[in-house]
Amino acid sequence: MSDVAIRVEGLGKRYRIGRRTAPYRSLRESLTNAAMAPWKRLRDGFHRSDRGRGGDDTIWALKDVSLEVRRGEVVGVIGRNGAGKSTLLKVLSRITEPTEGRVELTGRVGSLLEVGTGFHLELTGRENIFLNGAILGMRRAEILRKFDEIVAFAEIDKFLDTPVKHYSSGMYVRLAFAVAAHLEPEILLVDEVLAVGDAAFQKKCLGKMELVAAEGRTVLFVSHSMASVARLCPRTVLLQTGSIGVDGPSKHALARYLSDGAHSPASREWTDVSSAPGGPVVRIVAVRVRDTSGQLASVVDIRNEFGIDVDFVNLQEGARLVPSVHVHNDMGLNVFTSIDVSLPSWYNKPHPAGSFRATCWIPGNLLAEGRFTVRAAVSTHSPDVVHADVPEAVSFFVSDNMAGGEARGSFARDFPGVVRPLLRWTMDHPPDGSAPAERERP
Repeated sequence: MSDVAIRVEGLGKRYRIGRRTAPYRSLRESLTNAAMAPWKRLRDGFHRSDRGRGGDDTIWALKDVSLEVRRGEVVGVIGRNGAGKSTLLKVLSRITEPTEGRVELTGRVGSLLEVGTGFHLELTGRENIFLNGAILGMRRAEILRKFDEIVAFAEIDKFLDTPVKHYSSGMYVRLAFAVAAHLEPEILLVDEVLAVGDAAFQKKCLGKMELVAAEGRTVLFVSHSMASVARLCPRTVLLQTGSIGVDGPSKHALARYLSDGAHSPASREWTDVSSAPGGPVVRIVAVRVRDTSGQLASVVDIRNEFGIDVDFVNLQEGARLVPSVHVHNDMGLNVFTSIDVSLPSWYNKPHPAGSFRATCWIPGNLLAEGRFTVRAAVSTHSPDVVHADVPEAVSFFVSDNMAGGEARGSFARDFPGVVRPLLRWTMDHPPDGSAPAERERP
């Protein structure tokens, strides 16, 4: 038996745009239209032949997409809005037919694509669990074995016998995910629908997907959360305007996604000093994130040290300058601010005119996984004057691949916290069972 779970060859999906819904018509108009129908069909046929394939009234949501996903792989799918991510999953779920190409799926498919998909609104939550299990080809005994686990995960036990049309969107998506993840499909397709749930439920879902992946089932995960993709998916497919831009290690796909103009890149430069951010005293001419070898680093391994460069030009001889970096997480929280106080020969001291590169080195095992943005500035302290300031100058992702040597150990689920330092611990176990003596901190 082939170990390929999903095979896609030359897949394309075309949609016709610009169609209008027919307005209400009177009986007379309906009879007239019926009499004229043969002539209209002839006329429309000429128009269609003139436009041909891919005319102005069509759009290709997917075009020439080919990929293979092997059994047990966890693959992320990322891209800007309109790149074709959801369309790809709908084709794989057989919700929509492809215009061209072919898809082969080996195994039962469980999908969670959007609120409203897969449930019968008039049936209760209990009935929909059994209905979805039957659609997946499961026996009643198999569904019963998982039933209590599904209800507990979805947290809807009080509303189990209520028709799902009365559920809130949060209740609906909790039950939908619980069914999709617990009824043991060989292939699990998950779209950004998890964004409907609250933060606690999203973390719960990510933990469950990690367990599903650990059990050797195939997962295709569409998300705008780069941290989740970096943590869950060793491989990622980047879709760009309906075609595959990158298919490879998540680090490479995330780096390309960062540099496509939709987000702050890992490096920004201003070649014209006169128009660079700043004023008559200082101009910032470049900000970049790089590893210890000097290579740009859009994605940083959580264990590794990396640097943030701030290149600036001092235009005023003797100006007392203090470069600084302000690191924010995706929620806008200022995780930390750092200035060059560790350099007493330069901190707030007179600087000669000319070019400088200040680098803030951030140690490994400090930041938690996720996306961070950097604000760069150059100031004078006492009195406090900001000479140059670049909000959201660059951004980067911290990736925790659970390869060993990081603070999470073998804990596979979401690890809370804004920072994730690898701290020193001690432990005593007296052989006589007495209380451990207090130890002096080294």
